[in-house]
Amino acid sequence: MLTTLKDMLTETLGPLGPLAVVGVLGIILIAAVLPTLLKKRADPYAKLRGAAVQSAAEAGGKGQKKTLRQGKSSEKLDKFANFLEPKTEEELSTWRLKMTRAGYRGRDAVRKFHAIQFILGIVFLILGVIYAIVASATGEISTTTLIIAVMLPGAVGYYLPKYWVERRIQGRQGEIQNGFPDALDMLLVCVEAGQSLDQGIIRVSKELQAGYPALAEEFEIVAQEVKAGKDKTTVLRGFSERSGVPDVASFVTVMIQSQSFGTSIAEALRVYASEMRDKRVMRAEEAANKLPTKMTLGTMMFTVPPLLMILVGPSVYDMLQLFQNFQP
Repeated sequence: MLTTLKDMLTETLGPLGPLAVVGVLGIILIAAVLPTLLKKRADPYAKLRGAAVQSAAEAGGKGQKKTLRQGKSSEKLDKFANFLEPKTEEELSTWRLKMTRAGYRGRDAVRKFHAIQFILGIVFLILGVIYAIVASATGEISTTTLIIAVMLPGAVGYYLPKYWVERRIQGRQGEIQNGFPDALDMLLVCVEAGQSLDQGIIRVSKELQAGYPALAEEFEIVAQEVKAGKDKTTVLRGFSERSGVPDVASFVTVMIQSQSFGTSIAEALRVYASEMRDKRVMRAEEAANKLPTKMTLGTMMFTVPPLLMILVGPSVYDMLQLFQNFQP
């Protein structure tokens, strides 16, 4: 019976038909078993052991190992937490910083990112399997092509969210870098008009909302943290870490030194704003100087071949006609 079934699948789906059917059945079985495993009831003895370990850790104090999640939550993503978030505290902090720089500041941003990454990887992998089944049914397909058709979409789906986050980080950092000189000029005007640095930051965050929303959001966070009573040095360093822009880091260093040594903040802002304007002009000149080099390849590809065809084409045609006429 198995031989008959194998022959029938081979005739219907091609030589790799049985392998494709086994793969689909495996995916179906995993999808059927997974909800049962996730809804498994907790062992009462495990709860007692956990309570005993927690009480012993509270009594011991320093011997307790840090956990990645603080407190209890009833969210649906908690049951997927073993494979939807990093396993170590350092990796979690790194991804949380990346998500913050990309503009995703939610408490579960890292967990949602890994959930999307996992779901897209599975979905694209299933699409690759479907394509392999259809391709094997319509014609012969090699093993290498089958592996590429199945694994490549899964890899694309897995790395697509990471690429999106990196692009978001680059876009926000570019926006902050471009708008920072204007923000410093506005802040200098506010300080010289008699406002404090905190009031100037609030005013700048409102004025930049239309042109540079990412920078305005960062300034608003700085203002809210200062209002909440945090130390200004800590707030400025957090601003530098969240943005990830070297110009902002230099500005934070200047502000901290000016506050520590008691120098004039307006003078420091005036000098630093002038330097930032010069750097922006230099970046624009650098981009303009790179433009001819970047256009060289396009010019060679789209200008030289048509020009050669126009100039050399008639001569080549005449030579071919003469060669045909002289043939016996």
